[in-house]
Amino acid sequence: MLLAVVALIAGLVLLVWSADRFVDGAAATAKYAGMPPLLIGMLIVGFGTSAPEMVVSAMAAADGNPALALGNAYGSNITNIALILGLVALLSPIAVHSQVLRKELPILMLVTLFAGWLLFDHQLNSFDAICLLGVFFVLMGWSVWQGMRNPQDALATEMQDELADSGKMTLKQAIIWLLVGLVLLIIASRMLVYGAVFIAQSLGVSDLVIGLTVVAVGTSLPELASSLIAIKKGEHDIALGNVIGSNLFNTLAVVGIAAAIEPMAVDAVVLTRDWTLMAILTAAVFVMGYGYKKQGRINRLEGAILLAVFIGYTGYLISTVIS
Repeated sequence: MLLAVVALIAGLVLLVWSADRFVDGAAATAKYAGMPPLLIGMLIVGFGTSAPEMVVSAMAAADGNPALALGNAYGSNITNIALILGLVALLSPIAVHSQVLRKELPILMLVTLFAGWLLFDHQLNSFDAICLLGVFFVLMGWSVWQGMRNPQDALATEMQDELADSGKMTLKQAIIWLLVGLVLLIIASRMLVYGAVFIAQSLGVSDLVIGLTVVAVGTSLPELASSLIAIKKGEHDIALGNVIGSNLFNTLAVVGIAAAIEPMAVDAVVLTRDWTLMAILTAAVFVMGYGYKKQGRINRLEGAILLAVFIGYTGYLISTVIS
């Protein structure tokens, strides 16, 4: 048990550090390749901050623990909105300037509803995986198109400033950090999955609950760190963009890859409890962030409500384990 706890904690720490190095290396490499700042923000950073969820869920599914993979994906989405956006908005209200993000908010809502529809038969099979991954690649193509059409979007401006502030990294250094970050990300994910599964089995806790709590919060730490740094610099669109991009990746790519590796039976409680809360939170962010006929904004009161929902949900999950 002690070894599993050490592996879990060390895996979480290494996961956060390696994900940060991976994102920095990937963003700098993309910049040298001439990729527009908006695309770097939407694709490279979005993929990089979701890499922990992707690798952890893929390994969990490959090890025969698909419930851990699904819990990680949906738990991370709940954490991203309720904990990260709630905390960030509580510290500094989030103003939404980017037109691209205003277009992504309803897409995230539709993707969430699509994911719920796939869960209605209480399983995720190979065909479901193909559907999820198919929609994911279509959205990536749409993102590239949007990036080329809106080079002066507010998100592009913030990302350009962020890339300029990140320091001068040579192409060689960028590639090295990209590769080192990826390798360490895989190692950290392996440690995290081993520790989480061993502890869950030893304590009689379901893989789903472990995935929804400890693993979900751990793999969401890169988004939390980057969002807090962004809001400190006044880069509100990056903070919200991190969450929207990550949730799209989690719902489509992370779950799709896990289901492709290991088709899974889905407990009814995932649909009635976890997906339902995820959908409600997504709808709330859509209403607050879209801003009908006015600028979208998530204020401190709304941030406090989101944070309270996260605390209540996590407390409820813990109480089910104790009982």
